[in-house]
Amino acid sequence: MQEHVETAGQSRLDDNVILEVKGLRKYFPIHRGLFRKVVGYVKAVDNISFYVRGGETLGLVGESGCGKTTASRSIIRLYEPTSGDIRFKTAKFSSDGTEQVVDLREMDRDQMKLIRQEIAMIFQDPVGSLNPRMSVFDIISEPMEIHGMGSGPEVEETVTRLLERVGLRPEHMRRYPHEFSGGQRQRIGIARALALNPRLIFCDEPVSALDVSIQAQTLNLLQDLQADFDLAYVFVAHDLSVVQHISDRVAVMYVGKIAEMAGSDVLYNNPLHPYTEALMSAVPKPDPMYASERIVMPGDVADPSNPPPGCYFHPRCNYAVDICSKEEPEWRELEPDHFVACHRAEELQLRGV
Repeated sequence: MQEHVETAGQSRLDDNVILEVKGLRKYFPIHRGLFRKVVGYVKAVDNISFYVRGGETLGLVGESGCGKTTASRSIIRLYEPTSGDIRFKTAKFSSDGTEQVVDLREMDRDQMKLIRQEIAMIFQDPVGSLNPRMSVFDIISEPMEIHGMGSGPEVEETVTRLLERVGLRPEHMRRYPHEFSGGQRQRIGIARALALNPRLIFCDEPVSALDVSIQAQTLNLLQDLQADFDLAYVFVAHDLSVVQHISDRVAVMYVGKIAEMAGSDVLYNNPLHPYTEALMSAVPKPDPMYASERIVMPGDVADPSNPPPGCYFHPRCNYAVDICSKEEPEWRELEPDHFVACHRAEELQLRGV
């Protein structure tokens, strides 16, 4: 493990940024034939870069299959990344409590175990992510047991406090997951994610499997917990309205790449990428008298195992020109804290929500 020493302009980890991802790739090999020969790769995540500040929520949005979940799991190394830098600010390896920047890809098994005390994940499926043979107490206390954080009455007291904080009763700890509703199961998953007092939580579509009324309760709970525990979230979702409600900044993904990233209000009102504009046109409007002008994108989503040359979005883009099919657009900061990968970003006048 080595501490990264950055010079001005090279890294954003000198301010309030706790996580910086640079050039992250995750390719899955395609095997064929009797000898399982590798004949290609599915580029699930293909050279993405972003950062997360302490205490903020970064929304990661895009169509199903665009690589949002794969990116999240690669960052915390549930999947091993193919390449890229994953820089995280932590004090776990300092004897005097001084924070230093480490690359998570260089961590061995024991070092990652320490890092996972500070990074947690809330999974999409509240049924599949909870072991049906374990009681609620066992589910929430398991991370504390693995990391040797407390024992006996101390653990039970912590589980009781976490259950109450997520809106469940202490007597629920002796029950099993099948005895709860979907919303309650997700609250158990949230309590488990909080067990080690993390700084950063990846929320992998935590409300997509819930009823609309329960979604609102869960989102409000996540916001309250963020304020109480000073948490940072990477909030993965495909519902643009949900992302706008909870996010401080939003990154838009398309076929393994990030097309645009900016503050939530800026992105929704002043998009710079044609794909972002098309997504925004699909956001439901609260005014029934408003005549929606939906932008229908031609063609199909690009195949991540055989993406088109140049800009991956150019076969479906209404503004594509010759250069779009030949050269991959550069990921650049066009305005302060507003990043985009589009050749024509400066000249297009796009419509927001």
